[in-house]
Amino acid sequence: GLAPEGEPARAGAAPAAAKPLTAQVREFEGSYPEAVTPTGVVREIALEAAPATLPLLDGRPLEVWAYNGQVPGPTIRVRRGDTLRVTFTNRLPQPTTVHWHGVRLPNAMDGVPGVTQPAVPPGGTFVYEFVPRDAGTFWFHPHLRSSEQVERGLYGVLIVEDPEPPPYSRDIAWVLDDWRIREGAIDPRFNTPHDLMHDGRWGNVITVNGSTDERLAVRPGERIRLRLLNAANGRVFAPDLSGLDARVVAVDGLYTAGPLDPAGFELAPGNRIDLDITIPASAAGRQLGVVDRFTRRPNALASIDVGQGAAVQTPAFPSPATAHVPAWRDTDAIAPRLEYRLAARRGGELGIAWTLNGAAARHAHDTEASTADGHGHEVSALPRGEWSKLRFVNDSGRLHPIHLHGMFFKVLSRDGRPADEPFFRDTVLVHPREAVDIGVVPLDEGRWMLHCHILEHAEAGMMSLLDVKAM
Repeated sequence: GLAPEGEPARAGAAPAAAKPLTAQVREFEGSYPEAVTPTGVVREIALEAAPATLPLLDGRPLEVWAYNGQVPGPTIRVRRGDTLRVTFTNRLPQPTTVHWHGVRLPNAMDGVPGVTQPAVPPGGTFVYEFVPRDAGTFWFHPHLRSSEQVERGLYGVLIVEDPEPPPYSRDIAWVLDDWRIREGAIDPRFNTPHDLMHDGRWGNVITVNGSTDERLAVRPGERIRLRLLNAANGRVFAPDLSGLDARVVAVDGLYTAGPLDPAGFELAPGNRIDLDITIPASAAGRQLGVVDRFTRRPNALASIDVGQGAAVQTPAFPSPATAHVPAWRDTDAIAPRLEYRLAARRGGELGIAWTLNGAAARHAHDTEASTADGHGHEVSALPRGEWSKLRFVNDSGRLHPIHLHGMFFKVLSRDGRPADEPFFRDTVLVHPREAVDIGVVPLDEGRWMLHCHILEHAEAGMMSLLDVKAM
């Protein structure tokens, strides 16, 4: 799976001299494109956020907030290079925005209130338009009061397909979430002291695609692309697919450098993995349970029900996991350009503040877009097109999945040990007392959020801005 690699350094051996920064950029070239040639195809979508009553969970009506009257919202599929034009209408009793998580797009389309756009007031509209440059599994959700708005059901999947998608038998998305249900309704107590001080809001009902009993009927021999997305506020999932021939072929949208064993892979809030699964003939007639093993007591997620009939012909094609991912191995001696200490302190609007380097941002609850940053976000400069190391040191006893907008990065090391993680990500789970180094080459100018994706921690201030510009 994802074990550390490389020989341990000999005692007393001098560290290898770090390559000059240009070497890291050279090694990065070919990883993913700075630009894409537009296909000329325009995909127009009308997206509306509004209260709804849906037969979710166990089928009883539940009052939620939904995109286009469904939870998850509509799955949007486009090809890489198509123009996606989303006319968004807000029918909620609160202002909101739509953030396109993981998508590299123009800064003005990123959906962050007070940073990239004014919030969309109740009754208002906003047009999001961009050309996706990367094929993969992405998602969309509010970036305002998100600890409430996402919890109420506002999220959906954006699938950007390759110009010629691999010929899987089927391509399916599973959105993992949890809900805190009290007396048949979503518990309206958001941002409680307990949730803020712990690992966010963990629900008492787990769903896949809004259902507590998600079943996927398959036939022996089918080869399936299963896209898993964690849309929960705080819960981390570790999906166990034992009994299935499954390989991770993409993480956070982008293809990996090779197929990986999914065992033990932690799916933090915001993370996605794409699995390449072949249903064996020997599984005919069986029901294969998919369980979550992140917590001490396993949780049932879904079941894969294999039909009795004869096996169908398995599509034969090489794994799509052939991405160029730089190793960036000899970077230990390079000091981090930015270091973030992750901690908490008493005080702030919510009674506890989650901080980056001692500073807590205030959330933008207004509808003004301030170009100067009026929300107390710390702003750090990051040079466009250059390689930078960022370090996250978790001084707390809590989990912090750190998400960067507008760019992908690669984990270099954990607690000073080289990380064997041959893939890019946009969100990395930093465990209690852990230090994580990442390498990044940002390609898009603008002010991009950096924040904890446990939504309660972000709401309590664990947010900052990266100002990417030529330097």
